[in-house]
Amino acid sequence: MKVLVTGADGQLGKALLRSEPAGWAVTGTVRADLDLADPDAIAARISTETPDLVVNAAAYTAVDRAESEEATAHAINAAAVAALSAALAKSGGRLAHVSTDFVFDGMSARAYRPDDRRNPLSAYGRSKAAGEDALGSDALLVRTAWVYAAGGTNFVRTMLRLMRERDEVRVVADQIGAPTWATGLAKTIWGLLGAHARGTFHHSDAGVASWYDFAVAIQEEALAIGLLDRQVPVLPIATTDYPTPAARPAFSLLDSSATRALLKDQPVHWRVNLRRMLKEEQALG
Repeated sequence: MKVLVTGADGQLGKALLRSEPAGWAVTGTVRADLDLADPDAIAARISTETPDLVVNAAAYTAVDRAESEEATAHAINAAAVAALSAALAKSGGRLAHVSTDFVFDGMSARAYRPDDRRNPLSAYGRSKAAGEDALGSDALLVRTAWVYAAGGTNFVRTMLRLMRERDEVRVVADQIGAPTWATGLAKTIWGLLGAHARGTFHHSDAGVASWYDFAVAIQEEALAIGLLDRQVPVLPIATTDYPTPAARPAFSLLDSSATRALLKDQPVHWRVNLRRMLKEEQALG
């Protein structure tokens, strides 16, 4: 199986390359060698390499900046997906695409299922929903949320830095979801592809948390292994106390029961995976 992974220098892209299935020929591409804002470049790359699969782990993820750069976000998150889909339709390959909880409005009273109605609140969310709409009928769509990994740019590493620099940290406590370790997400994507899955699936780690809960756990686990050397107060605040250009869904828990049923596995609790990531972070120095 010949696979091309876009966004190979990102958190998920790196995790995918580290965990490629045995016997699969997986290569990665980054912006420097494939500009996803250029449909012609996408078509040429797919025509030349003719991969059996493309895993699109690349995305415009600057949620707040997308409010003033919606055209740019749309070019990467939607137009590029359409170009990949069209090129693969010609070459006979398939596309696996990664999307986000931000396609939902956060008004649900239960975890979002793959077929629930989308209603994005932000430019970023709209661009990701448009990308989903650009997928062909044989594509695999995997939605996820709150992704983090050792060495990446993410909430966990931001909290570690702030807890070292400040005497207290204030974190939003009224946005609810579940963190997702990129390593576990990569494993699920490879598993779904190995099972020839098509359609929409969800993946996040087990459990429920607010950003405040997540921050408290980060500090506790980091102190336990010596990644932090002091404890600072972590104070819960409301979303209204931390205004941002882009609106976030207040509730974005994803129902991954269909994913787990297909793969015949059990979800790992987010705190267990946080512990694993922090040990990796510690090993990086």
